[in-house]
Amino acid sequence: QVQLVESGGGLVQAGDSLRLSCAASDRAFSDYAVGWFRRAPGKDREFVGAITRNGRYTYYADSVKGRFSISRDNAKNTVDLQMNNLKPEDTGAYYCALRSGGPDPDPSKYGNWGQGTQVTVSS
Repeated sequence: QVQLVESGGGLVQAGDSLRLSCAASDRAFSDYAVGWFRRAPGKDREFVGAITRNGRYTYYADSVKGRFSISRDNAKNTVDLQMNNLKPEDTGAYYCALRSGGPDPDPSKYGNWGQGTQVTVSS
């Protein structure tokens, strides 16, 4: 029921930063945990990180810990993914998705997926 739109992707060089945004259509957004996932060329969808409904806790894949950070502003119906020190292996289509209850690394437990935004990191 809640529509999601990802934005902020682009073509960058290794070591650069990008800030992705996930914008929701209405305030029901605050009832859900939000996950970020990515799909690299030739690979399955991969968990990146997630944030709880109230934004008090975040979780990250080992591959992005220390480089990526998730935050949310429920008053604005947005969740951001700050990506620093990007690497070529970060290349892929990035998606946000909603889950009733707490965060989970399994993409099958999420619904209300956005359309994705492409991130390409060159070496």
